[in-house]
This record gives sequence, structure tokens and C-alpha cells, in this order.
Amino acid sequence: MEEFRRAYVQLCKESGAQPQETVLQQLHELREGPGQSRLDFATQSLSVDTCRVLGKLLQDEILFTEIMLSDCMLNEEGVRHLLNGLCSNTVVKSLDLKGNNLRALGAEALGKLLRQNKSIRSLTLEWNSLGMWEEGFSLFCQGLGANRFLQWLDLRNNQINHQGAGELAMALKCNSSLQELDLRWNNIGLLGGRALLSCLHSNKTLRRLELAGNNVPSDILKAVEQAMDHNQDRQTILAENHSRTRVLSKEVFSLKEEKAKQFLDLMDTIDKQREKITRSSRTSAVRVGQLQEALNERQSVMNSLKAKLQMTEAALALSEQKVQNLGELLSATKQEQASMTECQLKELRQQKQEAAGRETKLLRDLSAANEKSLLLRNQVDELERRCKAQQDQLFQVKQDLTNTTAELKLRAMQAEERLEMEKKRFKQGLEDVESLRLKEVDHMTHHMEASERSMQERIQRLEAIRIGLEEELSQVKAAAFAERGQAEEELIKVRGQARLEEQQHLDHLEEKLRLMMQSRDEAQNYCLQQKQVVGEAQAKVSQLTLQTEGLKRRVEELQQDLSGKEQEKVAEVNKVRVELQEQIGHLQAERTAQEGLKEKIAALERQLKVLSSNHREALLDKESEISTLQEKLRMKEAEISRMREEAAQRASFLQNAIMAYVQGSALGPLSPRK
Repeated sequence: MEEFRRAYVQLCKESGAQPQETVLQQLHELREGPGQSRLDFATQSLSVDTCRVLGKLLQDEILFTEIMLSDCMLNEEGVRHLLNGLCSNTVVKSLDLKGNNLRALGAEALGKLLRQNKSIRSLTLEWNSLGMWEEGFSLFCQGLGANRFLQWLDLRNNQINHQGAGELAMALKCNSSLQELDLRWNNIGLLGGRALLSCLHSNKTLRRLELAGNNVPSDILKAVEQAMDHNQDRQTILAENHSRTRVLSKEVFSLKEEKAKQFLDLMDTIDKQREKITRSSRTSAVRVGQLQEALNERQSVMNSLKAKLQMTEAALALSEQKVQNLGELLSATKQEQASMTECQLKELRQQKQEAAGRETKLLRDLSAANEKSLLLRNQVDELERRCKAQQDQLFQVKQDLTNTTAELKLRAMQAEERLEMEKKRFKQGLEDVESLRLKEVDHMTHHMEASERSMQERIQRLEAIRIGLEEELSQVKAAAFAERGQAEEELIKVRGQARLEEQQHLDHLEEKLRLMMQSRDEAQNYCLQQKQVVGEAQAKVSQLTLQTEGLKRRVEELQQDLSGKEQEKVAEVNKVRVELQEQIGHLQAERTAQEGLKEKIAALERQLKVLSSNHREALLDKESEISTLQEKLRMKEAEISRMREEAAQRASFLQNAIMAYVQGSALGPLSPRK
């Protein structure tokens, strides 16, 4: 630490800058403190010259692994000098730049740092303004995409909008090392959340993504959490696979070492036997030389020759026993090798069987998932067809309603014209009666006036009833239009997410439409009846009161029926909405489960491929080792057989020489014959 302080002072003098007292005091405290691997300048105001000198010092510094520069309010130029110095550093693991109001130049310098530095694992950039500058933030995101060593990144409160989130998503698609990313308290919004969610389909290393305080919908947050859980599961599975591969490699390495040791032991034993055979051959050669010298002495050394013959026979017997022992050892080694190869073959067969079982199980799971997806697709197509048919029926109902309303208006106009014609005829009849019957003018006028008033009152009542019925029909028409619009909106929303139970609801809706059509037909029939009553009222005034009362009762019943049907429609529509939302949630859960199963199946297939390749390599290595051992054994057997033949030839030569010497000497007749 003292050397760093001296270097700082020296560089300040060389550059003509004045060393800051706060920096010297901080370095002095770090020298006296226990944590010497941490350079802490938090809440210290650093000048541009100081930042330039520190950047030069940090280029080759190997003492500090953590640098704290939080709340220093650094200048853009100073930040650029510091980060340029850290680009070539290979020791710093953690960098904290919290609360420094970094802007465009700072973002560009950070992008350069991420592209060139290969040691930083943790980077804190909380409470800065990186997201306000689009070009600088895009360069920062490019550096993040090119980085392969950063694992933890903090971007809280950086005013990142949906465009910056899109840049981050593009960077995360290329990045394969970042594990934790904190984006809380920014302004990402719906579009940024969707962009980040889409990038998680290709990024499988990110295990933690914080998006609180960004106005991101809850469904996107849940999808992000599910993707993070899936990535964590994938990381655990990969770790287990790596551990298993390590264990298997260790076992294979131990097996190779054992095989090498056994092979070396076998070679040592063979070398020892070879040395023994060479020694025996040398001793036999020496003895043969001694026998040849003894043969030159003839009679004086006969007893010594007999003794030497006995010794040579004993040596030959020993050599034969040694040869037999060597043959037994070789046979034993062959048996052991054969047993070991059988055990290895059994283990490999078991492993192949287990792998085949796993492959069949995975294939069954894949086939089941594919069948399920096909069933769901068929159901969705069928529901879309039904929705189209229902839309056609609704359009037909709309046309029928317009036609019926037009017919009702025409009939009402005809009824009014008929009423006017009858009034005119009635007035003409009154005039005729007055001209013919002058005597009864007063009486008839009073009577006709009373009847005319009663008729007018009844006509007004009938017109009011007709107007009420027309208003009710218009209300029914408006309700039908509103319900049709709501149904079309619901069908547009739910077209791609229908379920198995929608058939029942569609049947209910068709039944309701049929009931509505029946009620419309009944209303039309009642309107026709009322028009007939209006036409007959001119001839039969006495019957109009009874008919109007019956019509009123019927209209009240119709209103009650319509209100009850409307309530039933509202209840059924609410029920359909709730059930459709539940079915949508189930479908989303099933889709996520299918995606997880597909990814797990792909990972297991990759694992099976790796294991099969490893097993094949191990089998090839073992087969090559077995073939080399067998070749060496064959060579050793050939050498042993050759040595046996040489020993037998030498013994036969020695025996023939001794017999020829004995027969050629004076003791030939005295020697025993075979």
C-alpha cells in the first residue's frame, strides 16, 4: 500500500498536478487497516488530474481486487481516464460506481471497459443517468453483449426506458456469462418488459432478473419469474451433469491407472523371468565350457565329469520347472485379463441398457407431449369454426331484426292511413245522417260526439300501446346489438384460447339465440294482432276494450320474460368469461410446462449423446489396450517357446557330446548302455 501511495505522489509530480490530501489520507488509512485488497474512495470528490493518475496506476496494479467509487460525483473526463486505466487490469473483480451521474461519455467508457476487461465479475451502476443517452447506452449494451466474464450487474435508478430495455435484451441474447441483473426503479414499461421476456428464450445463464418499479404488467413479471426458475433448474441440471462427468472421468482415469499399473507389474514380472532365463543360460554356457575343458583332460577328470553331468541335469530340471512356472504365471495373467475384460463388457452392457431405457422413456414422453399438442390444436381449430358459425348466425339475426322493424313501421303507417280513411268515412256518414234526419240531429250529434270521444280515447290508448311496443322492440334491438358486440369482442379475445367445455357454453348461447328469435317472432305476432285489432276497432268498438286489456297483460308478460331472459344472458356471459379466463390460465400453464419438458428433453438428449460418446471412447481405449496386451503376450509366449527350444537343443548337444566322448575314450566299453 505504501508503494501505491509513493507511486501516486510521484506520478502527480511528473504530470505537474497537486496530490489531493483526501486521497493521501485515505491511502494512509488503508495502509494501517486490515483490508488491503480493497481501494475505497467512496464519498470522496476526485479531481480530473487525480482520476488520470489513478487510471495510469490501475493499469498494472495487482494489489486491489475491489474498487469503491460510489457517490464521488465524478466528472465525465475523470470517469473516462479511470475506466481506460481499468481496461488492461487483470486483478480487479468488483467495481462500484454508484451515484456518479454518469452520462454519454461514461456509458461509452463503460462499454469499452466491458469489451476489453476480462477480470471484473461485479459492476454496480446504481443512481446514474445512463438510460437518458440513447447512443451511449447502446454502446454500453454492445460492450455488455461482447463481455464473457461479468456475472453481476446493478442498473437501478438509471432512467432506462423501453428502448434501452430493447438494447439490453439484444445484449442479453449475445451474453453468456451474466447471472444476476437488477433493473429496479426504471421506466421500462410494457414494451421493455416484453423485449426482456423475449430475450430470455435464448439466454439460459441469467438466474435472477429484478423488474420491480418499472410499470411492467404482472403477467410479464410472472413469466420472467418462471423463466428465471427454469434457468436455475437448468443450471442445477448442468452442474449435476458436470459433477457426474467429473466422477466418470475420474473413474475412467483410475481404471486407466489401474490398467497401467497391472501392465507395468506384468512387464516387471516378464523382465524378471527374462533375467532369470538369461542367468540360467549364462550359467549353462559356463558349465558347458567347463565340461569342454574337462573333456580335454580325459581319464584324470572322469569323476568330475560325472558330477558335472549330474549338476547340469539338476540345472536343466530347475530351468524346466522355471519355464513351467512362467507358463503358469502367463496363463494366470491371461485368465485375470479375460475376467477383467468380461467385467468391463458387462458394465458397458448394463450402461448401454440403462441408456436405452432412458431413451425409450424420453421418446414416450415426447410422443405423449406431441399427441397432447395435436389434440389441443384440433380443439382450437374446431372452436374457431364454431365461433365463425356463431358470428354468421348473429349477422343473420341482425338482418332479421332490421327486416322486422321495417315491416312493423310499414304496417303502422298503413294502420294510421286506414284510421284516417275511416274517420273521413265516419264524418261523411254523420253529415248524411244530419241531412236525412233533421229531427234527430241533436240526439245523434250528442251520441256521435260521445262515441267519437270514446273512439278517440281508445285510439290514443292503442297508439300509446303501439308506441310502447315499438320502444320495447327498439330496446330489445339495442340490447341485442350490445350483446352481439360484447360477444364478438369476447370471441376475438378468446379465439386462440378456447377449451374443451366451450361446446356446452356454445350450445347454451345457441339455445338463448333461439329463444330470442322465438320471442321476436312472438312480438311480431302480437304486433300483427294489435294491428288487426286496430283495423277491427272501426267496426267492433265494443270488443276493443277486452282485446286491449288482453294485449296489455300479454305485453307485461313479455316484458317480464324479456327481463328474465336478459338477466339469464348477463349471468351466462359472466360465467362464460370466468370459465374462459380459467381455461386461458390452464392453457398458459400447460404451454410453459410443455416448453420446460422440451428443454429438459433436449438437455437429457445432449447428456445422453455426451455419455454415449464418452462410453464409446472408453470402449475404444480399452479395446486398444486389450489388443496391445494380447500382442505383447503373444510376443512373450513366442520368446519363451524359442528359449525352451534353444535350451532343449543345448541340452541335446551337451548330451551327445558327452556320450561321444565317453564312447571314444578307453572307458567306452565299461560305460552303461541306454
